[in-house]
Amino acid sequence: MTESEQVEELLAYIKQVIRRPDVHLTADSALVSSGLIDSFALVDILGKLEDVTNMRISAGKVQPKDMNTVVLMLSTARRVGKLKKS
Repeated sequence: MTESEQVEELLAYIKQVIRRPDVHLTADSALVSSGLIDSFALVDILGKLEDVTNMRISAGKVQPKDMNTVVLMLSTARRVGKLKKS
């Protein structure tokens, strides 16, 4: 999956999680600092991030600031994630 496809899949998932059709999201939209997503939603989104990137990401290595935008999420996955074994 390309990075562009990963961005689109994560954005679509986040839109489902926040259930606010009036909000326009981009890869750089502030999610945590704006209050659009909370700590409970972060757990779900982290799971989706693992699926989209095919990586295991230790929750202990991820801070809320690492999940503030989709761009930061993907960067964090590359930085701390480990490829899942097939």
